[in-house]
Amino acid sequence: MRFPPGSPERALLTDVALVALAVTAIALSYGATAVAGGLPLWFPVLLSCVVLAGGAEFLFLGVVLAGGNPLAGMAAGLLVNSRHLPYGLALPDVLGRGPRRLLGVHLMNDESVAMAIAQDTPHRKRLAYWLCGLAVSTCWPLGTALGGLIGTLVPDTAALGLDAVFPAVLLALIADSLRDSTTRAGAVIGAVLALAATPVLPAGLPVLIAILGALVALREPKVRVAA
Repeated sequence: MRFPPGSPERALLTDVALVALAVTAIALSYGATAVAGGLPLWFPVLLSCVVLAGGAEFLFLGVVLAGGNPLAGMAAGLLVNSRHLPYGLALPDVLGRGPRRLLGVHLMNDESVAMAIAQDTPHRKRLAYWLCGLAVSTCWPLGTALGGLIGTLVPDTAALGLDAVFPAVLLALIADSLRDSTTRAGAVIGAVLALAATPVLPAGLPVLIAILGALVALREPKVRVAA
């Protein structure tokens, strides 16, 4: 695929390449953390191919490695991935039809959606979505596998600094949303509830308790009517 220098398509390719590089770096941390935590290499690699949702996978991994119930991790991951519902409604024409639509839905992630929405023509929206989606779906599993191999060779992945990526990714997922005061209040309430529940509940359950804080963010906003 060739595009002339200076064209919007060439700039798009550069952006996709940068996203792919960042995704690979995060996947390295994910794979290394999973394997160093005691999971077999095939498990995070399989998740990265089938689930293909970094936020949900990181959250599931955090619950499981903390000793929590895998079902609790799955529930938390599904809640995180519920944001894909409005994604699909916002990009019906980009996803295609028939079997191609199924593949398009599987490639849906924060990066591909953001790339598509940023474009100014239907053609470039489709191009951005599919290029970025395919890049992420390739780099995420490959990075996870490579990170898993690192985890088998280096017992203490913290020595590489990869453990710092783990909480940073989760924070990055919500950073933009925290600009809204209502969402920020919900996040603070959820964090307080989780911290309060940690000493008294089994590992993994405080994460689900924190979801109660989301009820604040889901409240109907009050509209003031001028007199």
